Amino acid sequence: MFSLVLHSHLPWLANHGRWPVGEEWLYQSWAGSYQPVFAALRRLAADGFTDQLSLGVTPVLAAQLDDPHCLSSMHQWLGDWQLRASEAAVAGDEAGTTARSASTINDLGLREYRSAAATLVDFETHWRHGGSALIRSMVDAGTIELLGGPLAHPFGPLLDPRLRDFSLREGLADSQQRFGATPAGIWAPECAYAPGMETDYQRAGVGHFMVDGPALHGDTSLGRPVHESDVVAFGRDLQVSYRVWSPKSGYPGHPAYRDFHTYDHLFGLKPARVTGRGVAGADKKPYEPQRTQAVLSRHVADFVDCVRARLIDESARIGRGALVVAAFDTELFGHWWHEGPQWLEAVLRALPEAGIRVGTLRAAREQGFVGAPAALPKSSWGSGKDWRVWNGPEVEDLVQINAEVVQSALATVDKRRGRGDVTRDRVSDQILREALLTASSDWPFMVSKDTAADYARNRMYTHAHATREICDAADRGREGLANDLSARWNIADNLFAGLDARRMGAV
Repeated sequence: MFSLVLHSHLPWLANHGRWPVGEEWLYQSWAGSYQPVFAALRRLAADGFTDQLSLGVTPVLAAQLDDPHCLSSMHQWLGDWQLRASEAAVAGDEAGTTARSASTINDLGLREYRSAAATLVDFETHWRHGGSALIRSMVDAGTIELLGGPLAHPFGPLLDPRLRDFSLREGLADSQQRFGATPAGIWAPECAYAPGMETDYQRAGVGHFMVDGPALHGDTSLGRPVHESDVVAFGRDLQVSYRVWSPKSGYPGHPAYRDFHTYDHLFGLKPARVTGRGVAGADKKPYEPQRTQAVLSRHVADFVDCVRARLIDESARIGRGALVVAAFDTELFGHWWHEGPQWLEAVLRALPEAGIRVGTLRAAREQGFVGAPAALPKSSWGSGKDWRVWNGPEVEDLVQINAEVVQSALATVDKRRGRGDVTRDRVSDQILREALLTASSDWPFMVSKDTAADYARNRMYTHAHATREICDAADRGREGLANDLSARWNIADNLFAGLDARRMGAV
């Protein structure tokens, strides 16, 4: 069996900046990835395809896809894209550069105008009132298996066990509320694992989760029960996954595909094809979609051949039918790799034609693609497959802040619970909300990888300050101030309306 797993995640971006990092990131990913990927899934569902992939949608992303502010701003963003494209389509000679003629910019504008118009129609038809109904329809049709996860995407092994357990349980409850089903499997943030976490998963009702291939010493041919539990870890097959997602030789780097990094800054459009490694943006050749079709077909055929060969080899090695799991960030398809959604749909249609059974992780587990238990070590899918990205020397200060903020948050919530009040406490709710946002794995990742590191630090400092400020007022008995601060911070950080501090485990 072949299983495709997609992990859809962005940090909470609403109300925290727009450009160059902030809400723009959400809207680009929404238009570039989520809309075309779900359009492909709808077509597959209409043609009777079931059990096509295991789709992780993190609670923090799901919250943004349902958020009224994000929905309204996304609609405006799509209109702005169409307006910029229309301006490029009729621009005169002043739009030309040394690298591109005005006619090339006009052609780009026409193409982008059509894309923006189609995306607007798709958004107004399927997304305008939130993403939950659309995702639920794919779950109900049996096209996908939904994978859940903890609130706010924390790096689990470094999080206080009480808050880690609370975050997971609340995340599963959030999925139940939005999608009408509690996920049986999760994508643990960053595929991060520490021995003992499987018992937390089992208590929460999680039956399977993802790890990276090296955590299973590269033997990903079957799922593996972890230690003494019944929870199954599925490992990403790097040989197959890197066929797509390799910075040196992956498909998205082909010279014919659209280049992600090069912009026409007058109109904010992407005019160039990759052209070649090391070619400067100004020297890249114009993107021509017709050039990509033959290349895309070759890459579809190559991937199907790769999966088939891997299944044959692994089945022969273990003496029974093997499983191959390829796993990627959903945002790779469309946002980073413009042609990715086309490739994805074509692959899912081509695999059965090649005699390859396609199924979700849940189907793989139910159909017996599970081997002997594994003594899983601590791991992640980050650099070195350990925890260095999230607790290395570059982010040592962030690790310390995380620990201090979480300790303060839990201490204050415990004090307030000790008062014996059984009604819902919005102050405690907001304290935990801000503490979880502080502990998001995205901030140390962005700092370690030097991708918008200043934005990441500012975001973490902001949420840490919010947590401390509310805790301080609450601890000093200034109830009116604590309530006012909680309400004010909630204006920006109003995700997870169902979060209820009363469900936090006792000390």
